[in-house]
Amino acid sequence: MARTVAGLCEGTRVTDFISLGVIAQRFPQEEVRRILEETGRQSVRHRQLPAEVVFYYVIALALFMSVSYGEVLRCLVEGLEWLGDSASVRRIRRSGRSAISMARARLGAEPLRRMLETRVEPIATAKTRGTWYRGRRLVSLDGSTLDVADTQANERAFGRPGAARGSAAFPQLRFVSLVENGTHVLFRTEWGGYRDAENTLARRLLVHLEKGMLCLADRGFFSFALWKQAASTGADLVWRMKKNAVLPCIERLPDGSYLSRIYATAKDRRHDRNGIAVRVVEYQLAGVEKSEPLYRLLTTVLDESEAPAEELAALYHERWEIENAFDEFKTHLRGRQTILRSKTPELVEQEFYGLLLAHFAIRGLMHEAALQGDLDPDHLSFVHTVRVVRRKLAAFTAIPPSGLVASA
Repeated sequence: MARTVAGLCEGTRVTDFISLGVIAQRFPQEEVRRILEETGRQSVRHRQLPAEVVFYYVIALALFMSVSYGEVLRCLVEGLEWLGDSASVRRIRRSGRSAISMARARLGAEPLRRMLETRVEPIATAKTRGTWYRGRRLVSLDGSTLDVADTQANERAFGRPGAARGSAAFPQLRFVSLVENGTHVLFRTEWGGYRDAENTLARRLLVHLEKGMLCLADRGFFSFALWKQAASTGADLVWRMKKNAVLPCIERLPDGSYLSRIYATAKDRRHDRNGIAVRVVEYQLAGVEKSEPLYRLLTTVLDESEAPAEELAALYHERWEIENAFDEFKTHLRGRQTILRSKTPELVEQEFYGLLLAHFAIRGLMHEAALQGDLDPDHLSFVHTVRVVRRKLAAFTAIPPSGLVASA
């Protein structure tokens, strides 16, 4: 039986569901044009779907993952109704699935990647609640995966996990991100195929840490090389360590933590050479169901008066903020059990960047609302904000007629 095209409810006004005003605010048309010119992806003649429109369309796809390509385009066109019944709007209205696919292929992934690099960054101010610890900006490091469309090209590019019988149903993209804890902004992300280890991706990511940040990470990321690389950025670190790691107590401190040293190899440890000084915080969660017998943290903050052990033990569990950010990104924005729909690796990359840009725009709106109400951004509902972006904001007025018809 033929599959039914996913659409919006009959009789629904499309402007009740979608608005890209918040998207255009975060990613201004002037910036889009500049990036398109720098990457050579600007439209050079009259096209049914000009590059600027397609750029915003890819982000719109992230807002409506469960809706068909054509329906999302219809939403976008209704957001441009202020142009009137122009030839440009009529051309866009006539665009079919093949025209959309070709327009996305012409655009490629590079312009969206450039926008991520230039516009997506930590946004918390000194007044943002839940973002700071003793003057340090809290960030977390973690990774996850996304299912992509089951095509031969995607399987070759990304690979797929194994299963009890054969292999998993879909290829997977793996990514690792740095998140600003208080705002849930995924301000840096590295991605690869399923076979790419998280630690390998993290190595490319840690260069974006900087002095004034405090980075939290789980025990799976610890290695001497990664710790040394992360610490060399000037950022402070609080990473969990495996409980069986050898960490001799060099000096016990008044708060119960102790100073120790880590080494690249057992031989270096025996000869006490090339070690890095660390502070160790060990604690238990008494009375907490399913808690582990011992938790062990390493930190670069060697002075216990700057970061007491009890505070660091409580602070480490803020690392779960990145899990909440991934849940927003993967479940509430993308849709539960929804795979990335692009059939080729480059368009998968483009779609992935569109998701990241849409998430950033929504989180930016939530941060502005939290500041106006003097609230912690965590107290605002991501799901509700997505619905507001889809339903209530002003129409997409950031693309004037000149943006629809590119000059030759």
